[in-house]
Amino acid sequence: MMILVDEVQFEIHLGELYAGLILGKNEHQSHHLILLPGEARRVNWETAHQWAQDSGGDLPSRRELALLFANRRECFQDRWYWSSEKHPANSLYAWNQFFGTGTQYDDHVSNQMLARAVRRVLVE
Repeated sequence: MMILVDEVQFEIHLGELYAGLILGKNEHQSHHLILLPGEARRVNWETAHQWAQDSGGDLPSRRELALLFANRRECFQDRWYWSSEKHPANSLYAWNQFFGTGTQYDDHVSNQMLARAVRRVLVE
């Protein structure tokens, strides 16, 4: 299937879902977010990162997790999911989001959570 959003055309592959647009600086469009199929269960942060890359994508950022909660919540369990972002003050912690309420929190990178992968389509 092809999608045309704001004059940007890109392909959505089988099993992928369009999640929305992320704004960049000064409200300029940054990228479109695509949720990839599949889910990693009970993985630490490093394993989640590797799984996302092996799936052809990346872990979502904190902002992207918030967008996924707003637009694609039905695709997630009411559980904690890893983000791609480590805590800036302590690299042994990374951010995650609970999809029951949308709460974001930081946890030790060795903890086991769920993970989803996304891909980004840059806006030129």
